[in-house]
Order: sequence, then C-alpha cells, then structure tokens
Amino acid sequence: MSINKESDLSANMQIGPTSLGMVRIYIEADGVEIPMDFEPEEAEEIAEEIRAAAAQARHLSK
Repeated sequence: MSINKESDLSANMQIGPTSLGMVRIYIEADGVEIPMDFEPEEAEEIAEEIRAAAAQARHLSK
C-alpha cells in the first residue's frame, strides 16, 4: 500500500513514555498490536518528520 492510497482500515494509536525511558508508539488494528519503542532522540526526529509532513499537507490543501 502506498502512502497516497486511501484505506477503510482504522486503527488506534497511543504514544507515551515507558518505564525504561523509551518512547512507545502503540498501534492496534483488527486484533493486531504493534508496540514500537524509540530512544527519546529518535522520537524527536519522528515528531519533526510529522510536523514537516503536516506543513506540506497544509500547503497542498490550499
């Protein structure tokens, strides 16, 4: 599936710190659970990528 292809699939996502000092992104969809742990620096890089993508999307929607 490409990033531009629409889907009817829905998922729940939770983001938070773990007791081990990691940042966990937890995704659950159709009975599948995907916990992904990141070092704080990696999580900040992901956050920057999300912000950049949001800015591009905002620009494209105008």
